[in-house]
Amino acid sequence: MPRLVPALVGLALLLSTALVPADARAGSGNVVIVLNSGEDTISILDQTTMTEVARVPAGREPHHLMPTPDGRELIIANARSNDMIFVDPRKGGEIRRLRGIADPYQIGFSPDGKWFVSNSLRLDRVDVYDAQTYERVARFRGLSTPSHMSFSADSRYVFVSLQDSGELAAIDLTTKEVAWKVAVGPGAAGVLTTEDDRFVYVGIMGSDYVSVVDWRERKVVDRIRTGRGAHNVFLIPGDKRNVLVSNRLSSNVSIVDTETRQVVRQIPVPGGPDCLVFNADGSQIWVTGRWSHKVYVVDMRTFQVLRSIPVGRSPHGIYLHVDPTS
Repeated sequence: MPRLVPALVGLALLLSTALVPADARAGSGNVVIVLNSGEDTISILDQTTMTEVARVPAGREPHHLMPTPDGRELIIANARSNDMIFVDPRKGGEIRRLRGIADPYQIGFSPDGKWFVSNSLRLDRVDVYDAQTYERVARFRGLSTPSHMSFSADSRYVFVSLQDSGELAAIDLTTKEVAWKVAVGPGAAGVLTTEDDRFVYVGIMGSDYVSVVDWRERKVVDRIRTGRGAHNVFLIPGDKRNVLVSNRLSSNVSIVDTETRQVVRQIPVPGGPDCLVFNADGSQIWVTGRWSHKVYVVDMRTFQVLRSIPVGRSPHGIYLHVDPTS
């Protein structure tokens, strides 16, 4: 696949005309965007037909993506080309491109919208930016392969998993200091702050459990065994009690009760399930299979795979647009 078109005008034309073709645009933003990190492309899927309708070049190693706090733009972070593309989340056309963001492997906005944080996994550092201007205000070096992140409800702390050292780090966004680190387990990956803001869940990819961290006490208080290669942790829209955990090596997604800290159901999903998103009414999850090069659509009423959709190599981040008028 060719690399991203270097000329800004050419790229804008490419994304606005090819990223979401006419048959997908007709669905009022009825799109799913998948980042194929193994081949530097973006797959565009149609939610209704559950098919790939386009595959276009991206920057080098697009891993994660997320909407801006106002929902007007979708950021695609390209770790190897050190840039971010801002696109229309409804149609995919490029709005702008921001260069000079070094290794944006994982990205996130603080809940108050003040800070933008970028984890640079290959560079062993975390950068903090002003979320309005994207001017860097702090850099934290020597953090061993920072992977995923979550925030405290008051936006004071960002919690970052450190894969190689098996730690969770808390960065104080007020003082711009690393406040503490705690050992959580080998291959620390996905991070999620619970709805009540009491605990941080960390997927332990090098084993088979999720570590439960009382972040105020700065210690691990429990381990929930979910499956081998426990990778990422997700909130369930409208459900304040349960969360989902993707288990790459066990090839399943666990439903975990956060009150009992027990797995209440295992959903078989092949191909190394990684990232996932819900559709508008919560009846489906769309899951990337990192090793099978597919996206799986799972019915959350029957807990069965409805469809497997071939995409590019090593699909990672995924975004499903929910049209508020639909």
